[in-house]
Amino acid sequence: MKQRSFVPKGAACFHIDYDGPGTDIYFLLLPKLTMLALSAAVEPLRIANQVTNKELYRWHLLTEDGGPVQCSNGIAVTPDYDLINLPKSSMAFICSGVEPIDSTSSKILNWIGRQRAFGCQIGGICTGAFTLAKAGLLQGRSFTLHWENQPAFIEHFIGLEPTNNLYEIDDGVMTCGGGNASLDMMLNMIERDHGKDLAVIISDMCIHARSNTRKSPQKSAYSEALSVRNQHLINAMQFMNASLEDSVSMDEVAKEVNISRRQLERLFKLYVRTTPLQFYADLRVKRAYALLNETSLSITEIAAASGFTSTSQLAIQFRKRFGHSPSSFRKTWND
Repeated sequence: MKQRSFVPKGAACFHIDYDGPGTDIYFLLLPKLTMLALSAAVEPLRIANQVTNKELYRWHLLTEDGGPVQCSNGIAVTPDYDLINLPKSSMAFICSGVEPIDSTSSKILNWIGRQRAFGCQIGGICTGAFTLAKAGLLQGRSFTLHWENQPAFIEHFIGLEPTNNLYEIDDGVMTCGGGNASLDMMLNMIERDHGKDLAVIISDMCIHARSNTRKSPQKSAYSEALSVRNQHLINAMQFMNASLEDSVSMDEVAKEVNISRRQLERLFKLYVRTTPLQFYADLRVKRAYALLNETSLSITEIAAASGFTSTSQLAIQFRKRFGHSPSSFRKTWND
């Protein structure tokens, strides 16, 4: 069988003085992984090899049983290997996506434990942090995962708090929020291995406006989303978002941001076209939606975690927003 080439042809070129061995990077694909996050992690490696005409990186795909795995968009990906033992000098990333809590088996957790014992670095892409947490790799470390899945993660793993940063690197454990954050994380690694100039070329090849710091937030700031710079309004929104479980009154919000209740109402009406109370309720019902989809918490527990004083209060707001009660919504989704 013809040996696989990791150095494709291309028009752009960039010289580096490196003649050492290439780095092997393995991607363990879990069911319903996000294809964008995987592609954004692999493509910088390909481009690094292409523009330098050197085998700087080799990438390999794994699945639990060696068979194809279906991404969240329905496209099936065929792996190179099953759960083989990896070289000591290699790296492995757990690639997950939607419904991450159900995609990890004891076989995978045992495999992660063995690779760590052999000296392999293990990281997570998108929601791979769910698997890393189950494997006990995140305790005492800074880590992140996609912002959409963070509420469910926090409810599942009490005491583990992900950051909202694009990516994190802590004691050899690399995690990112998925999407194009995978690209930024890989660019950071390539810069570390082979210099900033190569990372810049790869970023340009991807037509990607690189974030030069891992601390860049995953989500657009309220100021950007609303095209408004009123700091009182932004502070109020941030305070509400940070106070979903411990429900606060609008008087408390106004006091927190040093304006009157009337001023608070006026700002929301002018810039958000809703009341602050409705904006806050919408944040909490969206939190409940996420927990219904990605946890097995009871409706009572979800109501408490979303800041509702009762299940009936949650049901009223949820039906108004989504047209179903929380229980019927969960049943329909599971069916």
